[in-house]
Amino acid sequence: MIGFAGKTALITGAAGGIGRALCMLFAELGARVIACDRNATTLQALTSGAAHRFHPMVADVADAAAVAAALEPAIAAAGLPTILVNNAGYTTAPRLRDCTLEDWRREIDGNLTGAYIMVEAVRDHIMMAGNGGAIVNVGSVNGMSALGNPAYSAAKAGLENYTKALAIEFGPHNIRANLVCPGTVRTPTWDARLARNPEVFERLRKWYPLGRVAEPIDVARAVAFLASDAAAFINGATLVVDGGLTAGNPVLASELTLEDF
Repeated sequence: MIGFAGKTALITGAAGGIGRALCMLFAELGARVIACDRNATTLQALTSGAAHRFHPMVADVADAAAVAAALEPAIAAAGLPTILVNNAGYTTAPRLRDCTLEDWRREIDGNLTGAYIMVEAVRDHIMMAGNGGAIVNVGSVNGMSALGNPAYSAAKAGLENYTKALAIEFGPHNIRANLVCPGTVRTPTWDARLARNPEVFERLRKWYPLGRVAEPIDVARAVAFLASDAAAFINGATLVVDGGLTAGNPVLASELTLEDF
């Protein structure tokens, strides 16, 4: 049975689709949640009316000074975090020819450097708590193969190696680090594309052996497992949550074998 009673979890990108699901699930499982996001308005909408469960922390994870300033009052309200979920991330440049140097730096900062900044900000706090802890980084299947959005993908690939470095250096302190790699997830970031093409998820689902794209809760449950004591001896692992996307190509398999999969 997974539970986080008496524990504090710091979750970044809290106001996004996956972030909201993470905050709700961790709170349901008993955690006090420090919900971190750079968008104060959407963060307020998430945390209002639930002060006993969610403690807002307004900061851009890529801004070390802002993180440091916002973290202390959040800890004073919610307690020392022993769980860190680095979920914040975004992408705007789908192709290399559309990706400027500014785009590249911004996406590396938001998807990789921000995770480093958050770990550096909380590592001593986790150690001070005295009972070990868990870091779960949210990567992407884009970090495992060339699937577009090259700056984002490069950052997510770097996040996998960074997670392994955390696992070997923090393991002796009983702090585990693992990575979750989702495929396509039905979140509000798809709204613009859905407006242009309402059939986009129907087009995408043929690439997924389970026949659908993920919902945010699918990712949140995997993160919660890795953050929990149920995964107490899992450290430095990559858990792919993609419905079988990276296991193989059902469309190509059908073409090669002339059989339906």
